[in-house]
Amino acid sequence: MKTDKRHRSTLFRTRLSRAMQERGETQSGLSRAVGVDRSTISQLLKGNGPRLPNAQVVAECAVALGVSADWLLGLSERPEQAADLLAASMEMPQAPRAMVDEQIFAWHREAVGYKIRHVPARLPDMLKTSDMLRWEYTPHLGKTTDQAIGASIDRLDLLRNAPSDYEVALPLFEIESFVSGSGYYRGLPDDVREAQIERLLDLHEQLFPTLRIYLFDARKLHSTPITVFGPMMAVLYIGQHYLVFRDAERVQAFSRHFDVLVREASVSDRAFPDHLRTLVAQASAG
Repeated sequence: MKTDKRHRSTLFRTRLSRAMQERGETQSGLSRAVGVDRSTISQLLKGNGPRLPNAQVVAECAVALGVSADWLLGLSERPEQAADLLAASMEMPQAPRAMVDEQIFAWHREAVGYKIRHVPARLPDMLKTSDMLRWEYTPHLGKTTDQAIGASIDRLDLLRNAPSDYEVALPLFEIESFVSGSGYYRGLPDDVREAQIERLLDLHEQLFPTLRIYLFDARKLHSTPITVFGPMMAVLYIGQHYLVFRDAERVQAFSRHFDVLVREASVSDRAFPDHLRTLVAQASAG
């Protein structure tokens, strides 16, 4: 609905006065910052006509008071400037080699009660056995491997006890490489791999449908490692850092991307155990 000019000018005066009070700014101080006479500021605050100041004055007032011009004019309900909004909507924390930092667990706790949707870089840490984590992390982390194990146990316990659904989408080649011991998993001892396979099957049986695992064909679909924590945030893993998005539009975009992975999955969540057993049988026969 189009806003009446008189209403908009009244709203401008109200918001200008509010911004000055919150900033502790006087009419004299604002006039100096904007580069106009004090009488001009006084007229902006006390006038009762429908006329608005020119764009330059509005912009200078906004800069001086640390608010957005759109907010002063009633075009936005958010007083923050664009740079502040961007900073609030996106973070870039560091991403350690193993998920041992408190920040990641804090994100999981923050999303309790919501659906957590995850495209991991490898098999999800919280689904791995302790021996699997030791094989993977000891060459890089040494003593802190125990922290990685503890962190994965904590997240699995949270999944078991919290009212949250957890969906995982993996590329087909990842689970195939794991079962066959090729690529990234070359050198993984047979007993560790066999125990990990049993672990995946047991967890699926225990936690389904709270835990759902889908497999997609990476030749048809592509995804970088991401996690979507309900409607609150989406986290993109880029190697040395995470990109954390908290604005609704981007979180929804990541959610829609995950929807495509699920909808186009080559192996559904229900079919995952049978597919895993088939891969094991094929690897044994080969």
